[in-house]
Amino acid sequence: MKTPMRRIATQAPVIALFLAAFGCSGCHHANTAEGTLSAKPGALPDALAPGDLRFAVIGDYGTGGADELEVARLVDSWSPSFVVTVGDNNVPDGSAADLEPHVAAAYAKYIPGEHGAYGPGSAEPRFFPSLGNHDWRSSTGLDAYRDFFHVPGNGRYYDVTLADGRVALFFLDSDSHEPDGIAADSKQAAWFRERAAATSACLRLVLFHHPAYSSAWHGSTKAMRWPFRELGMDAVLAGHDHDYERFQINGIPYIVDGLGGASIYSFGTPLPESLVRYNRAHGALLVTLSSGAVRYEMWSVAGERVDSLTVAKACPPR
Repeated sequence: MKTPMRRIATQAPVIALFLAAFGCSGCHHANTAEGTLSAKPGALPDALAPGDLRFAVIGDYGTGGADELEVARLVDSWSPSFVVTVGDNNVPDGSAADLEPHVAAAYAKYIPGEHGAYGPGSAEPRFFPSLGNHDWRSSTGLDAYRDFFHVPGNGRYYDVTLADGRVALFFLDSDSHEPDGIAADSKQAAWFRERAAATSACLRLVLFHHPAYSSAWHGSTKAMRWPFRELGMDAVLAGHDHDYERFQINGIPYIVDGLGGASIYSFGTPLPESLVRYNRAHGALLVTLSSGAVRYEMWSVAGERVDSLTVAKACPPR
């Protein structure tokens, strides 16, 4: 049986013992071959150069609580072109009545529509979600979810091309409720292969909820270990475990980004491929695409740049 989750911020003595056992100072690693840690409270992302693109990735956030709102303020401070999620947008049970207080309360400005006391939405979609297990718990199905987020396609898995065609995002459904399956030979996977082969976008990211690799409470979802690099993906982004963890698998980064507002989880025995781990505070992932590189930065609400990975990528503005 898995040990229950616990809120890390209130477990300092437990954390100290845990970190000593696993040899991990603060559950993040500095100066690895793949990225550099710059944990300086109050630090800010680098200024954008002309033609650069910046967007945010959040996960496991839709509680309507103070921690979610704090992450939303962090995201807003970046002025992102759009926001994407790796699931659990509406916790605990995906209720249609909770979409406004659990999502719009923090991110109304990115979502089309009128959101009452939370303000007017965007003229066009700037918020793109992945389905999570809590979203699937809705007793009335996914119609309210699809309508609220203006999700294209079947609403469960879909792709969008943004930034004048420079960025293709593929949102998969990794939940066992998915009627088209989640295995690498499923109907959903066949759709993904077709769409991945058809794109001409420079940066190609795939996003889903249950991580293919994770050292934390839920652990790895092996069914989602599809051949993403062979299918042209530049990175794989997931959530479900409420922490930050980065792997390098088959030459591309796999990132768990689940610190969007729900209670933080502890780590177990690190997987051999685990390069960076963090669970001190909530936060979000900032992705910056320049003409010559893509940079993935994890920032905490405490103003720490927890992790920074820069990958050479020639994606000039079109």
